[in-house]
Amino acid sequence: MRDAPSQPVSGNAIRILVIRRRYLGDIVLLGTTIANLHRHWPDAHISLLVDRAYQDVPRLIPQVDDTLVMPARATEWPGFLLRIRRQRFTHVFDFDNTERTVAAVAATGAAFRATYDREDRKTRFPRAYTCLARLSRAIWESRPAIDTYHLLLQSSGIPTPLNELKLITGDAARLKAHRLISGPSRKVLIHPGTRSPFRLWPTERFAALIDGIQDELGAQVFLAGGPTDLGTIRTIRDQAKTHVIVLQQTFSVEEFAALVAQCHLFVCHDSGPMHIAAAVGTRVVALFGSQNAAIWRPHGNGHISLQTGLPCTCFPAGELPSACVPHDAYRSYCVRKLSVEQVLDAVKSQLEAIAVG
Repeated sequence: MRDAPSQPVSGNAIRILVIRRRYLGDIVLLGTTIANLHRHWPDAHISLLVDRAYQDVPRLIPQVDDTLVMPARATEWPGFLLRIRRQRFTHVFDFDNTERTVAAVAATGAAFRATYDREDRKTRFPRAYTCLARLSRAIWESRPAIDTYHLLLQSSGIPTPLNELKLITGDAARLKAHRLISGPSRKVLIHPGTRSPFRLWPTERFAALIDGIQDELGAQVFLAGGPTDLGTIRTIRDQAKTHVIVLQQTFSVEEFAALVAQCHLFVCHDSGPMHIAAAVGTRVVALFGSQNAAIWRPHGNGHISLQTGLPCTCFPAGELPSACVPHDAYRSYCVRKLSVEQVLDAVKSQLEAIAVG
């Protein structure tokens, strides 16, 4: 690691650019990092650079002053590079280190520019940075993503005592959520989607889980998801024997965060919505396949992550929709090792804990 320079400016002169282009959960988990930057420099201006698909997420992180969007087309780059040059950033923290982010880092002209020096991946254009934080495979695979984010700050001489993850929603989003799911019953929101079709828990098990929650535990279940999840949601609704309320509206990130905050419990796969739920203070039951739960489990106390023992034994080929790739977390079916009974027991445990609390 190169030595971090002594802090050359202070107060309103500090302008920080944080780069994390994607994904939903990865950006949400930056919340504690940004809170620590704000604690270290209370008067600093903090900007977050993301891909266009995620431009609404930084607005929920209280300490973010400005959201910048990564160009999607080559024709947008000259104007983008000029704009970030004019921002006069003093500090850049690049959590991606891709060719595109290196171009943005170099264009800032910032005096301090930090990224990781990863053991498992060659650093792109290391001379574009003034601080390289050594990140071994063992450290990456054994600690939560938030702790790895903090490592980049610590290697830059910035303390990271804050560990609370918090998203803030506006009054309009909270009012809309309250109108949708208000009522005295215990409310369980189920989000059955995830990026990889291999990591989907079967729809018939979600349906059986819903029936168990409503028949045995006396809670009201709601189903919600993104546009690509609507087919899955309809199938689950049709397979369930009890009345489940399907929320078919299209939600912005803020509206979805407010919706989850209205619920007592959130059941989901390892996904971006899982991290949103944890960040608004709702308990989670998360279904993991072969993903590294040490890195990606929901942040904070009171959550339950369910995962079969790894490496798991493969299913007979005829029981799967397609071939399983055991060592690829995006192409393995390990989540199917979880039974309805396991998940229902976890939901029961969470609802009992909420009642006691």
